Amino acid sequence: MKVNFQESILNLLHTFTISRSSKDVEPCVIVELEHDGIIGYGEAAPSERYGETAETVMNFLRNINLQQFDEPFQLDAILTYVNNLAPGNTSAKAAIDISLHDWIGKKLNIPLWKLWGLNKEKTPLTSFTIGIDSLDVIEKKVREAEPYPILKIKVGVANDEEIIKTIRKVTNKVIRVDANEGWKIKELARDKILWLEEQGVEFIEQPMPASHLDDTAWLRGQVHIPIIADESVVSLHDIPKLYGAFDGINIKLMKCTGLREAMRMIHTAKAANMKVMLGCMIESSVAISAAVQLSPMVDYADLDGNILISNDPFSGVKVVNGKLVLNDLPGLGVLNKMKQ
Repeated sequence: MKVNFQESILNLLHTFTISRSSKDVEPCVIVELEHDGIIGYGEAAPSERYGETAETVMNFLRNINLQQFDEPFQLDAILTYVNNLAPGNTSAKAAIDISLHDWIGKKLNIPLWKLWGLNKEKTPLTSFTIGIDSLDVIEKKVREAEPYPILKIKVGVANDEEIIKTIRKVTNKVIRVDANEGWKIKELARDKILWLEEQGVEFIEQPMPASHLDDTAWLRGQVHIPIIADESVVSLHDIPKLYGAFDGINIKLMKCTGLREAMRMIHTAKAANMKVMLGCMIESSVAISAAVQLSPMVDYADLDGNILISNDPFSGVKVVNGKLVLNDLPGLGVLNKMKQ
């Protein structure tokens, strides 16, 4: 097996701001895993929140030697080797995991959703993310998001209420709110969420820092809408400690090392009667299409990373009136635009 990789710069349609950062471009690393004349695509979308950059991803990938394995079907052995190479580096590991799954699907000539026995018609609606911005730009973004029936609103700043009031002037759509750890005081978080309930918010994502687990458990007893963990949950072993503090989890392939771990997390969360959302970073259609393969299993989706960019190097899963639409192409169902 041969692994090639290359950095790609994704250009955002709008400046993307959350409570802790702002950006106009986002780097990703595209992986090509070649074996037996078949190329499996993978993607790493690194986040500095989890200690990764494009450079750390490429350094990690340079140290991988898959020549020791006979074929990509040796998934368990390969991913155990990759995961044990070094701690962290979760998006780099996800890129390998995704490329292996794409290769397997292509070798078997079957989409992953079908390989896993899922119904592609049961994909959920994805939310469309509105980042923090000036009120007039937020209003413009909401109007541009007309085709999407669910909006995900980034908050966690001083004028949270103004942001929501501006959006409610424009639309009565379902809205979900993501504070990205932006509220540090539990009483403040409580008051914000109680007000958001009055605005018809469906749920709140990661209201407080991941380190404030006890405060989040207290908060959960004070409010009436679900609280979903994002930064508080990285991989499978995080789920048990969240029980009682959160109503659900947001699984991102880039945090959990890929599709194999994400599948385990879905089953574990469901066994604990927790809601499951599939989320994303700013990503191309490679990583988004990978996550959507699992989406018939989950309650919520926030898989819009590829529709927030202007230069997606791949085509894959589509979004029609907010509905994630899987195709029948093998593996991830993606095509490289540069090779078409």
